[in-house]
Amino acid sequence: MARQLSPVMLGRQLYGIWHTGVVVHGKEFFYGGAGINHCPPSGTILGDPDSVVDLGSTEVNEDLFMEYLASLAESTYSGDKYNMFEHNCNTFSNDVAQFLTGRKIPSYITDLPSEILSTPFGQALRPLLESMAVNPGGNNIPGQR
Repeated sequence: MARQLSPVMLGRQLYGIWHTGVVVHGKEFFYGGAGINHCPPSGTILGDPDSVVDLGSTEVNEDLFMEYLASLAESTYSGDKYNMFEHNCNTFSNDVAQFLTGRKIPSYITDLPSEILSTPFGQALRPLLESMAVNPGGNNIPGQR
């Protein structure tokens, strides 16, 4: 839908409105309005991804990773801090990817909110969109409020 409507509504072509997660240790981890969650890979209500970006492998073991996520769940990525434009699944995926691999997710994903907000239509929609909390389902990470 973004491909068809974006030229008319935003005055520029968008190829998607991206939800991201990170698959590691056999699970997909993601962030939304309910905080940090996990599910089997491609197990959110959003289904199979349109594309997968391979960021490499990690030397971080599962126990250390889960400790890292628990600390994020208590601080930076609790559900009440979710913001569709400034603190979302993509900022979470970017931070987690850097922790695991030292690599960032692609900028065409992380730059999308500012691209949308730079348009008059994006500014008009901002109050409505900011009131929404996205929660693709899954199991919460312990430590969240």
